[in-house]
Amino acid sequence: MSDDSQKEKLRQHFARRVTTQARVVLDLGQKLREHPEQFPAHAGELTSATDKLVRYARRFEMTRHTEAGEHLLALLKGNTGSAEDQLRALEDALEDLRLSTQRRTDEGASDAPQQYRRTPIYIALPNEELATRLIRQLEFFGFRASAFNTPAELIEACSLNKPETILIDVTFSGQDNGGIAAIEQLQVQHETPIPIIFVSEDDGTIETRLRASRCGGEEFFYPAVDPGQLIEKIETYTHSNTVEPYKVLVLDDSRAQAKYMETVLKKAGMTAHIITDPMQIINALEEFSPEIIILDMYMPGCTGMEIARVIRQQDRFHSVPIIYLSAEEDVSKQLHAMSLGGDDFLTKPIDPKHLIATLHNRGRRARSLLALMIRDSLTGLFNHTHTLHLLEQEIVRARQKDQPMCFAMIDIDYFKKVNDTFGHPIGDRILRSLSMFLKQRLRKTDHIGRYGGEEFAVILPNTRPGDARNVLNEIRGRFAELAQQAGDREFNVTFSCGIAAWQGDSAQALCERADRALYTSKEQGRNCITLASA
Repeated sequence: MSDDSQKEKLRQHFARRVTTQARVVLDLGQKLREHPEQFPAHAGELTSATDKLVRYARRFEMTRHTEAGEHLLALLKGNTGSAEDQLRALEDALEDLRLSTQRRTDEGASDAPQQYRRTPIYIALPNEELATRLIRQLEFFGFRASAFNTPAELIEACSLNKPETILIDVTFSGQDNGGIAAIEQLQVQHETPIPIIFVSEDDGTIETRLRASRCGGEEFFYPAVDPGQLIEKIETYTHSNTVEPYKVLVLDDSRAQAKYMETVLKKAGMTAHIITDPMQIINALEEFSPEIIILDMYMPGCTGMEIARVIRQQDRFHSVPIIYLSAEEDVSKQLHAMSLGGDDFLTKPIDPKHLIATLHNRGRRARSLLALMIRDSLTGLFNHTHTLHLLEQEIVRARQKDQPMCFAMIDIDYFKKVNDTFGHPIGDRILRSLSMFLKQRLRKTDHIGRYGGEEFAVILPNTRPGDARNVLNEIRGRFAELAQQAGDREFNVTFSCGIAAWQGDSAQALCERADRALYTSKEQGRNCITLASA
C-alpha cells in the first residue's frame, strides 16, 4: 500500500470518528427536542458530547464540523431561560451540524426519513442477496443499515459507531459459531450490550443457544425467516421505540419534601406535577392525567387513604398505581392503608434509588395493563373504541385553540384476495407492516388506530387538509413500492384513503365524511386519496 493510500485511509478513519461523535450530539438533541422537560437533567451530557466533537473536529481539521460545534457549544454555555426556549435557540445550530454530517447518499433523498437516527442496524449474513434485500426494506421503514462480509469489518465498525441492533448468522464467516464468537469479541467494547438477533439454518444445540443468549442474543431464529418478520423484530430493539417519561403526581403537604421529590423525579427523567393542598387533587387529576400517584399518608384535614378512596371512585383512575409515603413503620397499618386503594408503601426518609425503582416497576405494569385495554393486539395501534375517544379529545382541543384538524380513514386494497392467495399469516404481517410504516412516518402528536379489519384511522391535530393529503399521499406512494414477501414470492400492496377536515362538526359526522371520501377513492380505482368536500 502506497503512502498516499495509507494517508487517505487514515483520513477516512478520522473523518468517521468525527461524524460518529456528531451523530451522538444530534441524537441527544433529538431526544431533548422530543422531551424538553428532560433538558435540565441532560444539558450537561449534551455540552460534554459537543465539546468532545469540537476537539475531534479541530484535531482532524474538519472545518464545517468545528464551526457548527463551536456555535452549538457557545449557545449551550451562554443560554438561560426555560428548556423550551433553550432548545428553540439551539435548533439552527443543530440543523447546521446535521447538514455538516449528512452523508452523500442523503443529499437530495426525498424519501429519507424525517427523524434523524443516531446509529444504523448492522447486518452480517452469508447470503449477500438477502442482506441487500433487507437493507432496501429497512430503508423503507426509515432505518439506516450496513452489511459486512467479515467479522473483522463488523468489529471495527462497532468500535467506531455502536449500532442499535445487529442481525447476524450463527455461522457468519463460514465457521461453526463464528457469528457468536464475533459478537462475544465486540460486546466487550461496550458498557451496555448491543441487542443481537441471531439467525441459523439449523435449530442449534442447547449449548449454542445458551452461548448466543449470554452474549446479548435477544432472538434466535430457526429456520431463517423472511425480511418482513426480521424487520418487525429489528424495530422492537431499536431506539425508535423511545419510552415516554412517566407522569407522576405527588401530593405532600410539606413544601420541602414535595420539592425534594420533584428534583429526584426530574433527575430520573420523569415528568413530575407537585401539589401541597389535598383539596386540589381533583383539578390536578383532570389537568395532569397522571400514570402514577404518590400520596403522603398524614396531612392536615385528611389522610392519604381518604384521598386514595376518592381517586378510586373515578373509573379512569381505577388502575393508576397509588404509592403511600409515611414515617409509619407499623406493618399492620401499612397493610390497612394499601387495602384502601394503595399499591405500595414507602417509609420516610425516602431512598431515591428505591423510589425510582418502585416507580419504574409500577409504571411498566400499569402501561402494560392499559395497553391491553386500549390497543389492538395484532398491530399495537389504538383500538376502535380508544381511537374514537382520542378523536373526541382532539375535537375539544381544536375548538379551544381554534386550530385545524383532519381525520383520515385508510383501507388496504384487495385485502381479502391477499388472504385467499397467501394465507392469513401473511395478511397479518401486512397489517403490522402498514401500522409500522405509519408510525415511522407520522408525528408523535398524530394518533393512529386500527379501526377494524383492514381499516386504519389517523387523527392529525393542527393540520390543514392540503398538508394532510400531501403527507398521506407520500406514505401511500412509498408503501405501494414496498415489496411484500411470501416465501420465495414477492408482491406489492396498496391502500386507499379518505380525508375529512374538521369543520366544527361532531366526531360521528367527521367519521362519516371521511368514510364517504374513502368510498370515493375505492370507486375511482383504489390506490388513491380523496379529500372530502366541505
